Formats: sequence, structure tokens, C-alpha cells
Amino acid sequence: MRLMECCCLRVKDVDFTRHQILIRQGKGGKDRSVPLPEACTDGLQRRVEIAAGQAQRDLKEGFHGVPLPKAFDRKSPSASTSLAWQWVFGSERLSRDPQNPQGPLVRFHIHSNNLQKALFAAVSQSGIGKRVTCHTLRHSFATHLLENGYDIRTVQELLGHKSVETTMIYTHVMTKPGLGVRSPLDG
Repeated sequence: MRLMECCCLRVKDVDFTRHQILIRQGKGGKDRSVPLPEACTDGLQRRVEIAAGQAQRDLKEGFHGVPLPKAFDRKSPSASTSLAWQWVFGSERLSRDPQNPQGPLVRFHIHSNNLQKALFAAVSQSGIGKRVTCHTLRHSFATHLLENGYDIRTVQELLGHKSVETTMIYTHVMTKPGLGVRSPLDG
């Protein structure tokens, strides 16, 4: 996932049963699915529980939930308080929509800087001596998929790349040349 795709993740887009996450309106305005690692399931379920509790407190205190896509907001304004539409990573503070400064206080998703700072702190604590960014995780994901034998088109689709040429960059940094193909002379 890209950084903002993670920040903008809504509860309804996490499918714990199928172990997948739906990315809506990613780069290029396209939707796609990515795998939800089993190792992340418990932590993500806790985040959904936190979002549910926050939504209940907001509703009890008279706040108006989360901003919705404009067309959907007109069609179903009450959805802004439903758990499905809550941000998985909601902001700590309420604020007004910049598009509607006179409107009600709503809860937006976390700012991308918060996620970057959290990653920086985790990397510092781990003792990793290399520069690591949120995009580094995306690069690692793609490289490991290719090293594990997944075809380039699958990786292209998972990353949401428009062109396979963009995905081809990852073949240059793989640690297993030729995807671990055994030479026929060795057979």
C-alpha cells in the first residue's frame, strides 16, 4: 500500500474473512485488492475496535462522524456515523472540513506525517542502520514477491502500477538472479 492509501483506509475495506484489503481510489483513481497478512490481522482488528469506540464516543458527544465522498454523502448522510465508513486510522482530533469551513466537526484520518514518524521511531528502536521510509516497505514487498517466484504482472496489479515497466524496476534489486532458476546443465 502507498502511504496515503494506508492513512485513508476505512473499516469496510478490510476483509478479515478473505484476508484482503480493498484500496479505493488509489493512484490513478483505480481500485485494487492487496493481501492482508495473517501476522497483521490481530493488530488491525484492534485498530477497528479502537475506531468503533471512537465513533461511539463521537456520536454520544454529538459529533457528525467522518467525511464521506460527496456523492455518497448526499445519498446516505447517516453513513458518516456507521462503523463501516470510519477510518481505521482516525485522527486524534476533530476538525472542520476545509471544503466546508462552516460545517460540523468531523474526524479525519491520521496525517501521513504521523505514520512516517511512527515508522522512523520503530526503525530507530530496532537498530537498523539504513534509511527506511514507508515507501521502502512497498519496495521490499515487491522485491520479495518477485524473489518468491510471483510473475511480474501479479506484482504490477498488487502495486497498482499502470505500466509493467514501472514494476520492472524491482527485478534489478532482487537477491536471487533469475528468480532462483536452476540451470539445465545442472540437471
